[in-house]
Amino acid sequence: MSNQEQPTVRRRPRVRAPELIGKGGWLNTGGKNLTLADLRGRCVVLDFWTFCCVNCLHVLDELRELEERHRDTVVIIGVHSPKFVHEAEHQAVVDAVERYGVEHPVLDDPELATWKQYAVRAWPTLVVIDPEGYVVAQHAGEGHAHAIEKLVEELTAEHAEKGTLRRGWGYRPCHEGYGGGPYVPPEPVATDLRFPGKALRLPGGTFLVSDTTRHRLVELAADGERVLRRIGSGERGLGADSFNEPQGLALLPDGRVAVADTVNHAIRVFDPGSGALETVAGTGKQWWQGSPTSGPAREVNLSSPWDLAWWQDRLWIAMAGVHQLWTYDPAAGTVEVAAGTTSEGLVDGPAAEAWFAQPSGLAAAGDRLWVADSESSAVRWVERSEEGDGYVVRTAVGTGLFDFGHRDGAAGQALLQHPLGVTALPDGSVAIADTYNHALRRFDPANGEVTTVATDLREPSGAVLADDDIVVVESARHRLTRLRLPEEAVRVESVAHRTQRAATEIAPGTLRLDVVFQAPAGQKLDTRYGPSTRLLVSATPPELLAEGAGADTDLSRDLVLADGVTEGVLHVSAMAASCDDDPGIEYPACHVHQQDWGVPVRVVDDGAARLGLVLAGLDAG
Repeated sequence: MSNQEQPTVRRRPRVRAPELIGKGGWLNTGGKNLTLADLRGRCVVLDFWTFCCVNCLHVLDELRELEERHRDTVVIIGVHSPKFVHEAEHQAVVDAVERYGVEHPVLDDPELATWKQYAVRAWPTLVVIDPEGYVVAQHAGEGHAHAIEKLVEELTAEHAEKGTLRRGWGYRPCHEGYGGGPYVPPEPVATDLRFPGKALRLPGGTFLVSDTTRHRLVELAADGERVLRRIGSGERGLGADSFNEPQGLALLPDGRVAVADTVNHAIRVFDPGSGALETVAGTGKQWWQGSPTSGPAREVNLSSPWDLAWWQDRLWIAMAGVHQLWTYDPAAGTVEVAAGTTSEGLVDGPAAEAWFAQPSGLAAAGDRLWVADSESSAVRWVERSEEGDGYVVRTAVGTGLFDFGHRDGAAGQALLQHPLGVTALPDGSVAIADTYNHALRRFDPANGEVTTVATDLREPSGAVLADDDIVVVESARHRLTRLRLPEEAVRVESVAHRTQRAATEIAPGTLRLDVVFQAPAGQKLDTRYGPSTRLLVSATPPELLAEGAGADTDLSRDLVLADGVTEGVLHVSAMAASCDDDPGIEYPACHVHQQDWGVPVRVVDDGAARLGLVLAGLDAG
């Protein structure tokens, strides 16, 4: 081989990868406990995720093509690192792995042991380990699949030349469709529904259910049990007979049903009479920062629409993937943002300034639109402003991203845990599918009280009224469950939690914030139209920061901490755009990298004076 044909070897940090440990053990391996030694000779991508996080779900989808194209040299390992108490339950992780179609080994790490060993700070984070067992890259957030694939190709060439690359998997027979390797698919289970998401009662009294994991809709008889028909091929797709993890359903005035086709990033409309299915909004591609936020519905990208409701002559969309509410106007054929800034958090006020945290449930009730704001464990509502020229957002229950639990009582003190659904009740109150508490709760605006209606419901994700009953979607029991709403709610023992994620200790005074971004190999920052980076910083409580909050284009900033505030959460949102660095390419491919961090901090005298966060780079910064 000539010098020109020699592969380019890049100098990379030589940091030995820590071993993979987790008290929950391994999933998708057929009972085998994996070690890094088992994986030596392959490129390993660690995906630190938690199943409540929609950004983590986006990354699962980004990695599917990488898994398929490089399955003889690359192994992806999911490291499940929980935020909520429920996510630390092993069976919940088992359910999530099946629910979201994870087709690689997963380490259940309920105590965040491996998370800490790799100094991870955010969900999701991807870490690349080379065939010799050294960490060579770490990326936080979404949008890094292209960069990782380029790195994998470099590592493959480099280690093939060195003789340290192993292709294929000799120690386990090939499993059909997976090419062998450490992944062993679980045995399929025969049920009529599999992790259903939402349900809708049709005018004839039957129930339409989004059969999420099987990528279809199912119509059940009025008893909520007998299957009348299945809609969709059951395969992932955006065709005339396919869905991709559908969730929310809403009855339109013309009798058709709008469907939130979540992983297709699209809104579909199904006609129960003719069986016809059409796409009315979305392109099938995910929305990224800088993309249009209004316009012809079929030309604007969406991001993980999770639920739908017809309200104020529009179809309202809980756009979980970007922490916003959007609307679709069928008469004009357009979509637009209605509330939220894309920043993740709990901030009330005018709709254009409010913050949401993964809104996942909607219910229209007169002059209010109720919202299950799952990541802030909150129930909120939208209503017309007093001036009547816009909307405002208010919070009924919930205090922030890191406070959750199961506590009844006055709304200001009550706690929920990652609710996914809300249902308007005839008396003006709202039922709450309190998903991670396995409970049905009720908030009564008349007295400001939260009560528990029922417990022992396995991951309820939505509910629908049926005469004097309420029919709950028990997602993790794969069924609909009918309950009678009692006159008085059942109270349970109060439990309060904060996420087990440790606070970062920082020194008083000035804190240097550095977001590390290095354009992937073969790319450069895209400065054709001005700055290609953006950094937005805020805090909870806002009084934590005396100076430094707000938006700018520099990825480094000095934050001045206020005197007298000793703990809180720093909210950091970073974005960078990079394009192919080759003058010979007329239309270079460009990629957006973005991530939101909520960093719990505690101010102590001997704390750190610098906070480094990795958006993309070769080390932890």
